[in-house]
Amino acid sequence: MTTHYGQHRSSLKSPLAAVANLKVRVPKSTKRGEVIEVFALAIHPMESGFRLDNLGKAIPRHIIETFTCSYAGKEVFRAKLHPAVTANPYFAFHIVASETAELVFAWRDDKGNSGEEQTVLTVG
Repeated sequence: MTTHYGQHRSSLKSPLAAVANLKVRVPKSTKRGEVIEVFALAIHPMESGFRLDNLGKAIPRHIIETFTCSYAGKEVFRAKLHPAVTANPYFAFHIVASETAELVFAWRDDKGNSGEEQTVLTVG
């Protein structure tokens, strides 16, 4: 599979959204009707709220709550995350390539931060 990184647009929805960053991997191009695998890595601390700092104080919860992917304007993947999810969650899923269109990856955390990555899947 030919993949590409960094050929997408990023849009942070709040000044604090830099706490998470998405890295996505999709084929550069594919054939109509082909099933492709999509990968996304969300760089985020995913603090559960159950750990203590070195002074014994609880570290506040801070997790990504939802992650979605839309293809050609239609949602094709959704995940609801919980405190037990590790830092930097990794998503892999399949879609059927039906047309050249934009893939939009979006996340929202429990502090109201959100972010988005966009890339185009070229179907020949």
